[in-house]
Amino acid sequence: MSDQANNLNKVKPKKNYKKAPLMPIHMRVFVAVVLGQIACGFALGISGTALSNAARYLIISDLWTGLIGAGSLIGLAGSIIIGRISDKFGRRKLLMINMYILGIFSLLQLLTANFALIFIIRVIIGLMIAVDYTVGNALLTEWLPAGEDSKRQSHLLIYWTIGFIASYITGTFVNDFGSYTWQIILATSAIPAFIAAIFRSIFPLPASPSWLASRGKVKKANQVIKKHMGRRWGIPKRLKKAKPVKEVTWKILFSKKYLRRTLIGGLFYACQAFAFFGISIFLPILLQGMHVTDQKVSGIIYNGGMFVGVLFGIFIFNKISRRAFLVSNFLLSGVLIGILALVKNIPTNLQLTIFCLFAIILSSRLVLDYPYPTELFDIKVRGTGVGTCITISRIGAAAGTFLLPILTNSGGASLAMLVCSIVLLSSFIICLIWAPETSPKFKKE
Repeated sequence: MSDQANNLNKVKPKKNYKKAPLMPIHMRVFVAVVLGQIACGFALGISGTALSNAARYLIISDLWTGLIGAGSLIGLAGSIIIGRISDKFGRRKLLMINMYILGIFSLLQLLTANFALIFIIRVIIGLMIAVDYTVGNALLTEWLPAGEDSKRQSHLLIYWTIGFIASYITGTFVNDFGSYTWQIILATSAIPAFIAAIFRSIFPLPASPSWLASRGKVKKANQVIKKHMGRRWGIPKRLKKAKPVKEVTWKILFSKKYLRRTLIGGLFYACQAFAFFGISIFLPILLQGMHVTDQKVSGIIYNGGMFVGVLFGIFIFNKISRRAFLVSNFLLSGVLIGILALVKNIPTNLQLTIFCLFAIILSSRLVLDYPYPTELFDIKVRGTGVGTCITISRIGAAAGTFLLPILTNSGGASLAMLVCSIVLLSSFIICLIWAPETSPKFKKE
């Protein structure tokens, strides 16, 4: 009788692993990606305070300030290549090594004060960040249960913001190392990177079952699921029947099926990144241009507003449609920064209040940066699609980071903020015309 029961068990259809409850493997993947996000936020944010400190001891031109500040963002443009590699060879291996490389290159910044070499190192660091941005998000989406995937993705921005704010606080309070201070500040990004890398080594990441199945490796995908979730769970029927994807080219993203999604995913991200990174990375320079006296306290207020904004964004994430979120947010943030740019003689306290409100609204939209591009593309092209969107966005981020110190020095803080306002309002128009709805709750089938 027991043999018959065992035989029935063997032929019993397996349940879709994406409909499973949260299990230890889900949390392992989530924590591994969270630690990577903290390291990424820290590594991106640290350059602003480091370069502000460098200016005290070295003659550094606006050109090099902009290039070094934008270096990691330029490296992030490599997401288009990383996404393609991950679609072709899988997610796991890239995520097992990138944080070690990020940590090593962070430490290399201690060994040179040559601006060209620092710039090259920052580009390589950006390329390693691209792995977590592109591949980490894909792996998380492909492992977490349906419903938990987009929700947990939006939560990632809390941890990214913690890393970004921690870099500002670290850069502000690391002192008394003379002309080496700025290099030490840059090198501190090795600490969160190595923490993430060691965690991934102790608790190795699994391969993506969905990716394996999409490549025709259904048996191997089920083996991975069985190992981490038990024999009850397996690949869903739709993936079993799917034709294996042999090759994904960038050309498909600009086909009729994906063109609109590729453009909106890249353009909304680029316009947001232009304002966010330009202002956030070079906040000390911008505050100085605004004639704010206590820049340390003001910077902490702004960064506090940014953290509150992310929490607010998570709170409303599933309460309003993705499209409404994008459109309203670009309009409000563009108007607020435009007021600061165009209205003269605003009292300092009111100026800081508007600036903090701008930070809250702008950063609340960050929670869409991961789930929205991921939702725009199906499994076959997800890595390449998300990587392409991130690459387009990094053009905006690098442009904002490169231009802000130049604009501030040539036309004051008002000119820098006016350009940011124009970019944000342009994105409002783009999203109003093009942005598709991707939220399952609000999408009209």
